[in-house]
Amino acid sequence: MADVASETPLQLTDEQILSRFQNSKNPPPGSALLGFKMIAVDREAKQVEVTFDAKTDFCNPMRQIQGGYLCAMLDECMSVAGMVASDMTCVLPTLEMKTSFLRPALPGTLRGVGRVIKYGRTIAFTEGELYDSENRLLAKATATAIPTPFGKFKA
Repeated sequence: MADVASETPLQLTDEQILSRFQNSKNPPPGSALLGFKMIAVDREAKQVEVTFDAKTDFCNPMRQIQGGYLCAMLDECMSVAGMVASDMTCVLPTLEMKTSFLRPALPGTLRGVGRVIKYGRTIAFTEGELYDSENRLLAKATATAIPTPFGKFKA
């Protein structure tokens, strides 16, 4: 999505942002591993809806999805919500994150909702939820992130 940074803010519609995510030929490896798919964008609400493919390879000995993978999924949907809130001009590296696990997650498709609660010049506050196929809440997270313009992020 490197070409998105050259767009002027507010130039892309929700549908265009959704299309770019859905048609990306080079998704980040971590996103691909998690089976990330964008299914809805609401820039005005600073919210995204995504799905993940929770593979059996992600299971712990109890045959439930290990919490670290759920954290990665929540981090992904919150970070993407932040990108959308920035009008696709910034990435949002996470500074800290708190996760609550409410029920076991099993292999299959999980739905994630990420939203930005407050987006400032130097800090953003996000939250996310993961749901199973029966729309039961599995996990919730909140995070603090730092908006960083595309091209200025150094690992």
